[in-house]
Amino acid sequence: QVQLVESGGGLVQTGGSLRLSCTASGYTLSTYAMGWFRQAPGKEREFVAAISWSGGYTNYVDSVKGRFTISRDNAKNTVYLQMNSLKPEDTAVYACAASDVIRPIRDLKSPDFGSWGQGTQVTVSS
Repeated sequence: QVQLVESGGGLVQTGGSLRLSCTASGYTLSTYAMGWFRQAPGKEREFVAAISWSGGYTNYVDSVKGRFTISRDNAKNTVYLQMNSLKPEDTAVYACAASDVIRPIRDLKSPDFGSWGQGTQVTVSS
């Protein structure tokens, strides 16, 4: 099982930016599709973005399109989530996940991701 560790979370004001990183240990991520999910207090986990193993295909939830960008550097075994124009409703614990399911990126769902990180807190103040 892939071990994933997120970093880069923190407290930022509305309109600010953060870049989250997700690094794998003990295994290469280059054969996995990767995703970012978030969970706010009292709410269900929500899909945020996903990227194919090559980086050539991405998918986003509508609420972050145009503001967030998912990318990956397979040489560094790391996936990123650049978050711009942050809003208070973006406040959540963000977790990365890896999927070895062969399916178009747009069709990947939470159960398709078999390995998860612990998450990093993102707080956007108004």
